[in-house]
Amino acid sequence: MQLDRIVISGIGLTSPLGNDLGTFRQNLLEGNSGVSRFPVRNMGDLPAGVCDFEQTKHQKRKEIRIGTRAGSIAIYCAHEALHDSGLELDNIDRSRVGVYLGITEHGNVETETEVCQLFDHYDEEVKYWSHHHNPRTVANNPAGEITINLGLTGPHYTVGAACAAGNAGIIQGVQMLRLGECDYALAGGVSESIRAYGIFAGFKSQGALADHEDPTKASRPFDTGRNGIVVSEGGCIYVLERLQDAQARGAKIYAEILGYRINSDGTDYVLPNPERQEECIRQALDNAGITPDQVDLVSSHATSTPQGDEQECKAIRNVFGDSGNTLVNNTKSFIGHSMGAAGAIELAGNIPSFEDGQVHATLNLDNLDPACALPGLVSGHAVAKEGGVNVILNNSFGMLGINSVLILKKFEG
Repeated sequence: MQLDRIVISGIGLTSPLGNDLGTFRQNLLEGNSGVSRFPVRNMGDLPAGVCDFEQTKHQKRKEIRIGTRAGSIAIYCAHEALHDSGLELDNIDRSRVGVYLGITEHGNVETETEVCQLFDHYDEEVKYWSHHHNPRTVANNPAGEITINLGLTGPHYTVGAACAAGNAGIIQGVQMLRLGECDYALAGGVSESIRAYGIFAGFKSQGALADHEDPTKASRPFDTGRNGIVVSEGGCIYVLERLQDAQARGAKIYAEILGYRINSDGTDYVLPNPERQEECIRQALDNAGITPDQVDLVSSHATSTPQGDEQECKAIRNVFGDSGNTLVNNTKSFIGHSMGAAGAIELAGNIPSFEDGQVHATLNLDNLDPACALPGLVSGHAVAKEGGVNVILNNSFGMLGINSVLILKKFEG
């Protein structure tokens, strides 16, 4: 069966390194870190990736008070993606627009806030509990807030896939377009993780929270001095549509979705399984109909944890060998780990490689861990890929052993 070709025609994002693709990309190429210190309840100032976007650009202040931080991130990204795509909602059927957002978790921020307010100010009297709490904490909230803000009446839901969710949201959009359930998909991932102190506390109790006197150096994947995750917030949403529809309206096309795969380790709550990660990569390549040597760039998931980075490198080495033809980089070294948004944001930072042939480096890689040695690993500064970048493979892995791989191709009409 011939499947519809699906393309990206719009990108909207907010990240610790900028609120549009051009700014984000420039900071990556220049080697600028977006990590700073952020006050975390009960824990003091910690390294974190913080977004600074104009919430009132697309929302009224009352809407911001009623909604959630994740919802505001999602609304901002959706508006920016639609604007970038050139789509005018008044000229299309709003019931044919689907919204599919990857999330790691949702509701922790709002519940922590309510509990702390009751404890700190109201002697635990539950009559002061917000009547907005339930709609704020349902899992479909960020996607639902987009539909309310934009007046969309097509399907919407979130995809809970831990830190593999950014890829998973995009994959869901591709699948729904091919099933004919929508004509346009707003797909990607969002996260407000830094607003929940429980996430920081949880990683700290696991011995997996980054610590460094200089916050810009706290996230250091593959480096011998890495000691944990820098928690980050952010979001990235793509406009996806069928190729024939994009061409019919003369849309700008960033890239074509070539293949994907999601699988499960089936082995541990937290520890990654390199064999299953390798399997996921190989199956994504089969789905795309390409061989490993055709991949120009691997955007690694590596979170800056000692074991996690090592296991992913093992999987990458097993698939791509030691030729060095396939380059590897990492974006979390710049912005930290944006959880459910990670895969979507990290992919966006690399998409301009299709046009300029540049591959941004991995930041803070001062002393390479021999267990993380990869022939094509880019460090120090951005490099130009000989022959250009035509295929990008994006890794995103998460807790409970969920793995996702997404493959994009430079669009050629």
